Amino acid sequence: MPPNERTLLTKAQMAEGVKALAQSICAANPGAENIGLVGIYTRGVPMAKRIAAEIEKLGGVKVFVGTIDITQYRDDLNTFQMVPKLEGSDISFDIDGITVVLCDEVVFTGRSVRAALDELLNFGRPKRVQLAALVDRCGRELPVQPDFSALKVTLAPGERVAVRFEEVDGHDSCTVQTQAPTR
Repeated sequence: MPPNERTLLTKAQMAEGVKALAQSICAANPGAENIGLVGIYTRGVPMAKRIAAEIEKLGGVKVFVGTIDITQYRDDLNTFQMVPKLEGSDISFDIDGITVVLCDEVVFTGRSVRAALDELLNFGRPKRVQLAALVDRCGRELPVQPDFSALKVTLAPGERVAVRFEEVDGHDSCTVQTQAPTR
């Protein structure tokens, strides 16, 4: 691990966090019926799939899973050196009248969640929208709070949470990266 990086969650702790998120979602939505999980690209997608698998183990109920691409709804595209690849959203189930749980690996400023809500509402009108995050990083710019999180952290300026999933990155890890000071 590079010297400017430290472990926040091990692979085993990430798995336990996903399991705890599934349990919390089931507790808040008895029977886990009429819920759909929607992962925010990129790393919210494998997280949503893992949570769905855990919910199915817990309750024996099939959970709808979709994906949402927020690229066109971001308010910071002009700050990117390279525009992110458009993945496209794929919600192949009817969200009208059901509980949708948006899944993202880290909630920090709240801006990604705002963008996800804008895109989600193009697909219909859910009964309610809940938010699940593996890591809830303090420092909101918008009044957005996760309903479910596995870990809550406060970091110093210049630090960022980096979550990696095997499905996307080839390995599971959750680290804090410290940017080198600029002179």
